[in-house]
Amino acid sequence: MYSHHGPGLDLNHLADDAHLTVEVHSVVASARRRATRDGDRQVDTAHLLHSLLENDPRAYAACDAGGGQSARMLGYLVQRSIGYGLRWHGSVEDSGELPTVGEGAAPGWSPSAAAAMRAAVVLARRGGRLRADGVDLLHALAADPQCRAMDVFRAAGIDVGTFGDGAASHRDDSGYRDDGPVAS
Repeated sequence: MYSHHGPGLDLNHLADDAHLTVEVHSVVASARRRATRDGDRQVDTAHLLHSLLENDPRAYAACDAGGGQSARMLGYLVQRSIGYGLRWHGSVEDSGELPTVGEGAAPGWSPSAAAAMRAAVVLARRGGRLRADGVDLLHALAADPQCRAMDVFRAAGIDVGTFGDGAASHRDDSGYRDDGPVAS
């Protein structure tokens, strides 16, 4: 879905990356812990989605559509993390045929998860923001129809088209856009 071109994110050192908000840093750290705890060799898009829903209230609200859908998605994700529910056999992120991005003791990144992280930064830039937030990451996950996160959206009956315009979701009622601190 996404090309390998885009922002120069160092996926092995995202904790220091200035392209991401504090919330996304938390999501990344949580997704890495989740993958390690689950015994997975790579962080995939389902790990990112699970961590995103747990750590970013705005992303949770953006995909909920007022119908408890986010809670249903979390249920699928929790079942997956304890070995029940959705099975990923044969999916691209689990095939073992594609290399992970990154090396070392920490899990690497599935190609789809790495692409989603880069796409989130691109979405933020298109919206005139310096850093990608959780809603950008949510939109990036929803844009890849072949990733595990989309399997979760489909299983939970989530219409990703209801997420709305990414740039509009970053504005509050006053029209103010929270882009974080401005460099001087």
